[in-house]
Amino acid sequence: MVILQGMPGVGRRAAATMLLEEVSAPLGRIEELPANLEEGVPEPSPGDRYLLDLSPVGENDYPAAQQTLKMYRSLVEKHEARMVAVCPAGLEWMLDAELAPLAVTIERPRGRAVLSRHLRARGVRFEYEHLSTDELTHMFATAPMRELDRLAELVTQARDSARYGTDFTHWRDEAVAAATNWSQQVAQKLRKHRGGPERALLLAAAMMSGATADTVMGAATRLLELVGHPKDLTPRLAQEGLGEQFEKLDLVREADGRVGFGRLAYDDAVRGHFWENFPDLRTGFRDWVEQCMEQPELGPEDRRRLVSRFAEQALSSGRPDDLYVLVEKWTRPSAEGRLSAAAAATLELGLSHEQYASRFRSRVYQWATAARLKPDLARVLISVSRHVIAATHPEQAMVRLRHLALRPEIPDALTQEARSGLLQLARKNRRLYARSIPPLLPRRRPDSGSLDVLLALLDPVDLRIEPPWRAVTLAWRAVMGGMPATAWCPVVQRWLTLLALREASDRVLGALLLAASGDRDLLNQLYVTTCEWADSQAIDTVGRTRPEDRTRTAEVFRREIDRAQGI
Repeated sequence: MVILQGMPGVGRRAAATMLLEEVSAPLGRIEELPANLEEGVPEPSPGDRYLLDLSPVGENDYPAAQQTLKMYRSLVEKHEARMVAVCPAGLEWMLDAELAPLAVTIERPRGRAVLSRHLRARGVRFEYEHLSTDELTHMFATAPMRELDRLAELVTQARDSARYGTDFTHWRDEAVAAATNWSQQVAQKLRKHRGGPERALLLAAAMMSGATADTVMGAATRLLELVGHPKDLTPRLAQEGLGEQFEKLDLVREADGRVGFGRLAYDDAVRGHFWENFPDLRTGFRDWVEQCMEQPELGPEDRRRLVSRFAEQALSSGRPDDLYVLVEKWTRPSAEGRLSAAAAATLELGLSHEQYASRFRSRVYQWATAARLKPDLARVLISVSRHVIAATHPEQAMVRLRHLALRPEIPDALTQEARSGLLQLARKNRRLYARSIPPLLPRRRPDSGSLDVLLALLDPVDLRIEPPWRAVTLAWRAVMGGMPATAWCPVVQRWLTLLALREASDRVLGALLLAASGDRDLLNQLYVTTCEWADSQAIDTVGRTRPEDRTRTAEVFRREIDRAQGI
C-alpha cells in the first residue's frame, strides 16, 4: 500500500493509476473503492488492485475517511492485494501517525515534458524550440497537468480544423490564446454589448455552437422570455436582421447555416463568463437548457453538445444538483422517453467528473432504493450502472443493479435487464459472486424476485469462474426451500452434465448435499433428478455427454445421497 500526497494539479491520481498498472495482473483491472461504505465491507482477492481517491474530502470528514483507509489497509494486507490512496492536498498534517510511514509526496513533473508527450500521443509534429515561448514557460511552471492535456487537445483541434494556418506555431499560438486570453476578450465584448438581446444571442450561440442559425435564435428568444426581459416594441422590419446581429457579435455563419465563433474555443470562454459572472441566473440557465432540449429542430448531436456544455458549467460552478434536477425532469412520464438519452448522458458526465463522481454514484443509489421509481429513470439508472459505474466500481454497480432488479413497479423487461447486468458482473469475478448472494437470501419469508436471481446465479451457463462454494451452498439452500423442484432441477442437471464432461469440480455435489442436508424430501428429489438425468438422451445446453459418463457420475452422486440419508 502507498499513500500519495502533493499539491493539486501535480498528477496524484495519474501517478496512483500508473503505480497500480506496474503490478498489473493478467486480465485484471483497477477498482476504485468508495470513501463511504454502502453495504458491507469488500473482501479482496490476492493480486486485486484498488484505488482510493480521498482528494475531494474536506478537513471535517478527513478523520472518518482515515478510519475507512485503515480498514481497507488491513484487508489489503490480509489478502495480499495492492492499493494506492490519494490524500487531500493541504491536510498532510492531519495524517495519522500509523499511516505516515506509507506516505510519499509527489512533486510537480516537468511541464514541457508533459505537454510534449500529450502532443506526440495525438500525432502532432513539432520541434523542441517551438515550446519555448513566454506563455508556455509560465504554463509549464503553474498550470495543472489537466490544463496541459487540454492545451494539447486545443492544438489538435486547431490543426484538424484547417482554419488556423498550416504549421505548429500557428496552431500553438491559437491554442495558447484560447487557453489564456479569451476570458478577458469576452469581458470586454460584454462591456460593449449590454443589451439583453445581444447578450442572450451571445450565450445562445456559445451553448448551441454548431447548430443552425434558426435554432440559436430560438434559444436566445426563450432565454429572454425566461429571465423576464421586456419585449422590444420596435416593428420587426425596423430591427436589425440576423446577419447584422451576428456580425456585431463576431459570430460566424457557415455555408450550411450553422453558427459558431471564428476563434478557437471562444465559445468555452463565453459560457464560462456567464456562469461565473451571473450566479443569480444559474437556476434560470438550467431551466432554459431544459426548454431548449424540447426544441424539435434540435438534432441528436446538438442535444449531446448542449448537455455536455451545460454539465461542464454546472459542475465547475459547484452545482451538481442542477444535473440531478434535469435527469429527473427528462425521465418523467410526460417526457415520453424522448430525452432519456440526454438524461443518461448527463449522469455519465457527472459519474466521470473527478470531483463529483462519488456524489453522483450516491445519487444513483438513492434513486435505485427510493420508495417509487419511474420506468424511464430506472432504464437510465440500469444503463449507467452497467456501462459507466461498473467500469471503475463494479461492486457498487452490482449493488445498484440488485436493487433495480427487485423493483416490483417497473416493467419486467427492465428488471430482466438489471438482472442481466448483475449476472454479467458476478459470473466473471469470484469476489463479486460471493458478495452478490447474502443480500438475496430470504430473511423471513421467501421473495420470488430474489430467488429468481439466486437461481440464475447458480446456473453454470456463462459462468467463467469456479464459484465460492460456501456462498453457493447457502444459495442452493434458499432456492430448494423456496422454489418448486421444477424450477431448480434443470440447473442441477446442467451441473451434472459438466461433471460428466469433467468441466466442473466435484465440490458441486458437496454443496448440493449440504444444502439439502436434514431434509429427506429434498434429498429424495435430488436422487430422482439424478436418475432422470442419467436416463435422458437429450443434449444439454452445456454439452453432449456419453451414456457411460452419465452413469458413472450418477452412481457417485446417488451413493453420496444414500450416505446423507443414512442408507
